[in-house]
Amino acid sequence: MAADEAPEPERTPEERSEPRPGPEQDTSAERAAERQPMPPERPRRPGWADEPTREPEPETAKEQQPESGQNRAEAAVDADTDTAAGEEGAVAGTTGRQRLRASLWPPRLTRAQLIVALLLFILGLGLAIQVRSTSDSSALRGARQEDLVRILDELDNRSQRLTDEQRRLEGQKTELENSSDQAEEARKQTVEKEQQLGVLAGTVAAQGPGINLTIDDPHHSVEADKLLDTIQELRAAGAEAIQVNGVRVVASTYLSDLRGGVQIDGKRVTPPYRFKVIGKPEDLEPALNIPGGVVQTLEKEQAKVSVTREEKIIVDALRAAKRPDYARSSSQ
Repeated sequence: MAADEAPEPERTPEERSEPRPGPEQDTSAERAAERQPMPPERPRRPGWADEPTREPEPETAKEQQPESGQNRAEAAVDADTDTAAGEEGAVAGTTGRQRLRASLWPPRLTRAQLIVALLLFILGLGLAIQVRSTSDSSALRGARQEDLVRILDELDNRSQRLTDEQRRLEGQKTELENSSDQAEEARKQTVEKEQQLGVLAGTVAAQGPGINLTIDDPHHSVEADKLLDTIQELRAAGAEAIQVNGVRVVASTYLSDLRGGVQIDGKRVTPPYRFKVIGKPEDLEPALNIPGGVVQTLEKEQAKVSVTREEKIIVDALRAAKRPDYARSSSQ
């Protein structure tokens, strides 16, 4: 045995009992392997690539592998595709709104639609006019027959007074034109006019038919505004001269509240309040007794009101005539 050859390892008794394979045995094993039948080949589906089947890699291995350049390129391509799809959707939405706007404006009206619109406009206008006329007459529509008759009588009386005044003025004009002594006639008419203005201004006494109005206020609940409403109602009914407890009421009269009474033109007046009014009784009394008028309002304040007609009422309370300091007649 050569020195450089390694010594053969010792064999165990079991290995010694087994025969070593020789050259012939090796050849028979190879032949048996060749004669062994091959496993049947799996059928391939159409369209499959001829590439060899790769075993799926474990997920842990894929996660540990860094992203390759090809994968990054594919992700970028997918992102660009999604962006392009979103832009196309936005363009499609904008185009849809534009189409809707174009279909609505300008309107395309047919002749039948124009006729229907015109008829509806005329119908609405008629309804509006009808509602307005109904609302205007609603105040008188709910009034009672007695109230309507009284309102008509007041209108007739006012119209008659204005007609009489017009005739009187026309008669004075005719007398001045036909009188031989025009100066004397003018002086006479001036005196009469002065008397009339004196009655209205409260500088001269007056007498004539009218009413007596008494307001008894034991609880002192009637305030100055209620008395002022009474005076205004009397003036509207045609009162020509008014006196309250010795105080002449004129155009410049003012009222204010005081404890236990009222103040008229600076003079204290306590209840009962006695009104002397010159005018047509047939107009004055109904004006106070209308529903919701002066009498009912004062009775709600727990006051007692009495109205009596008189053939002769004397108003003798006077107001001092004041000469204006600066104003002068334009005829002088």
